[in-house]
Amino acid sequence: MSDRQVELWVFVALLGVVLGLAFYAARWRRPATFHTLEEWGVGGRAFGNWVTWFLIGGSSYTAYTFVAVPSLVYGAGAIGFFALPFALITAPLMFLVSPRGWSVSHAHGFVTSAEFARARFGSRTVGAIVAVTGILATMPYIAVQLIALQGVFKVIGIAGEWPLLVALGLVSFTTFRSGLRAPALLSIAKDVLLVWIVISVILVVAMSGGWGSAFRAADARFTADASPVSGLTLHPAGYLSYLTLAIGSALSIFAYPHALTAVLAARDRATVKRNAGALPVYTAALGLMGMLGIFAIAEGVIPVGGDLNTVTPQVFHELFPAWSAGIAYATLAVSALIPAAVMSISAANLFTRSLWVDFFRPRASAREEARVAQWASLVVKLGAVGVIVLLDPTFSVEFQLIGGVIILQTLPAVFLGLMTGWFHRWALVAGTVVGLAVGLVMLYQIPQLSLTGSVIKPHFGGSTYPLAFLGIPSRAGVYVGLVALLVNLVVVVVGTVVLRLLRAPANVDVTSPGDYHADADDPSLDRLDFLLDGGERKTGAHALR
Repeated sequence: MSDRQVELWVFVALLGVVLGLAFYAARWRRPATFHTLEEWGVGGRAFGNWVTWFLIGGSSYTAYTFVAVPSLVYGAGAIGFFALPFALITAPLMFLVSPRGWSVSHAHGFVTSAEFARARFGSRTVGAIVAVTGILATMPYIAVQLIALQGVFKVIGIAGEWPLLVALGLVSFTTFRSGLRAPALLSIAKDVLLVWIVISVILVVAMSGGWGSAFRAADARFTADASPVSGLTLHPAGYLSYLTLAIGSALSIFAYPHALTAVLAARDRATVKRNAGALPVYTAALGLMGMLGIFAIAEGVIPVGGDLNTVTPQVFHELFPAWSAGIAYATLAVSALIPAAVMSISAANLFTRSLWVDFFRPRASAREEARVAQWASLVVKLGAVGVIVLLDPTFSVEFQLIGGVIILQTLPAVFLGLMTGWFHRWALVAGTVVGLAVGLVMLYQIPQLSLTGSVIKPHFGGSTYPLAFLGIPSRAGVYVGLVALLVNLVVVVVGTVVLRLLRAPANVDVTSPGDYHADADDPSLDRLDFLLDGGERKTGAHALR
């Protein structure tokens, strides 16, 4: 067989094995009461240290890490490394907040952040806004995964849109049947494959002259190109963009529904803390994959058809042995499919609990909830395909950043809500709406630019807002999400103060201080072994559902 055929057959065989695991996941550790949203959507809250570790890593370090970041580094240079400080900032935030989120959700049987917001501030409107915002933000993030998968197919030589649709159909079917168990099981296989990728990249770089020659070649390319902001080091005009992108992305990543879903699947607080503490380990892989963009420049790698999302798989094709390239393609595909599955499950949970049950079927049975979520997960994936059609930024990383603009507006109700219930519910509604409106207007005004600086299309071209649009004589830009969040917070704080002065009806907080420290062995709650395996049940908070 030719090298191309070897790559293809290794890729197909390995991906077939992985999908077989996904089908098996429907019966993996399956309890008798599988047809509930708690079982389908958060795995029965029963995952231990290792499964939780792989699931959090699999849903957080995605094709965004392995395809989008290297492509941005390849095209623009140092600005692409904003993903490293953002990942490092995320870990301590997660360690601080995740145990509180897990505990209050465990105490009340929540499976989404929107349910918590409703309970914390006594408003189903707040819950509904958080749910809708979360669903809208998830679609661009799923689109990143699909674009990465499409890039792999282009490099392999499988043309057309049908391979992407087939892959999407298969993962949709496995998710429909298995719920969160499928991506949890596949995350283990993905991390094993990831170790292979990391070792292979280190060996290939070492045999090709090392990082010194790679950075020198990249520096020569960036010095000669026509882009005013690209470079091996940050251009002064990029300082503000880099800083705000890192901070905004770090704040947004925890607010994404799929991040909370992975946390809620853990069996106790200790599991959440251990995994949050160990999460920075993945940053080493993120940094290495980012530098792969530098290495691609040095090796003269040319993206297929000018599509920068093919840079990473094209490196594997040109520099790896054919059989090893096939393994690498499968790793990228799995790294795209796992988070896409978790994200669609998270969005489906939001729709089911905070929209369907709250507004249409308040007496829905547990089986009906699970069934509605299964179908909603399919719709969310189709919505992600629509995002790809409607938006076409130069870099796929912009899809994640645009999603971040949206999801950041839920921080006052969710992230800060875990710390305080001081905000008034009406102020939260107003702040979220204003923040979303400001973000949308700013995104609309941003043109899509080519690598040479020419305008490709006038609107929705990225997430960095030029300060020149505000009349400031500067080439710098600022991340839209952070600006919209600041406006949101101002409205929330000022609105809360005004409403309290006007003696508006206060919030009704159904959570208590003890809920934020509850653990699996709390005698007032149902033990998970009773939930999963049956037996005599206690009168616990899970019985409320």
